[in-house]
Amino acid sequence: MAKAKDLSVVEKLQQLFELQKIDSQLDEIQIMKGELPMEVRDLEDELAGLCTRITKLTEGKEEIETEISRHRANIKESETLIERYKQQLDSVKNNREYEALSKEIEMQQLEIQLSEKRIREANENLEAKEETLNAAQARMDAKQKDLENKKVELEKIIEKTEAEESKLQKAAEKQRKNIEERLLRSYDRIRSRYRNGLAVVTINRDACGGCFNKIPPQLQLEIRSRKNINACEHCGRVLVDTEIAGVHEEQEA
Repeated sequence: MAKAKDLSVVEKLQQLFELQKIDSQLDEIQIMKGELPMEVRDLEDELAGLCTRITKLTEGKEEIETEISRHRANIKESETLIERYKQQLDSVKNNREYEALSKEIEMQQLEIQLSEKRIREANENLEAKEETLNAAQARMDAKQKDLENKKVELEKIIEKTEAEESKLQKAAEKQRKNIEERLLRSYDRIRSRYRNGLAVVTINRDACGGCFNKIPPQLQLEIRSRKNINACEHCGRVLVDTEIAGVHEEQEA
């Protein structure tokens, strides 16, 4: 078998056209999958983010509940102290002791008021956290269901196309070995430039099969002569005459 660089222009064009046919079939399989692979990845990323958010909200909620418990414990302690100071009032010996105990009682009552205020604020914050947490959990449940549906849909397509895709990928790898590196680089560069992935096209009704611009008669003659590899002056795609495509299709048949 001749080396890729030693092939004639006709053979090089035929090899490029065959690679394009294989790659176009692979592109069709990707079109069948559509945006599903990307949607699945995006949903997985979003779910990971929601999971982190729910964890932080849950931790925040637990911190608030701990704070409420601490304030309730403070209230109990202050109530115990107030009860003790009131009992001590019954046995005071002078006004100074009475005033001192009265001030202690007043201070503990203020502590209770402050703790009650902190509990009210914490409960409001807890309610807001719970509301946000419930919304995040509901969103996560909906996204999880959506992800499962899309995964099932994608798996069905993969199951249907996996064997054909594997076969085409192997054929493409084999075909690429028949093409010289310089042409392959150019082919890949052109393919990446266009959404339809067409880098090698035929001339149809005197127009480029890729961009549909008219091909000058002189260039058409050059393409039919097959002495050089010619590209469309508008889009840069490699142009082959229909006979090249026909010859290749006959070889396959």
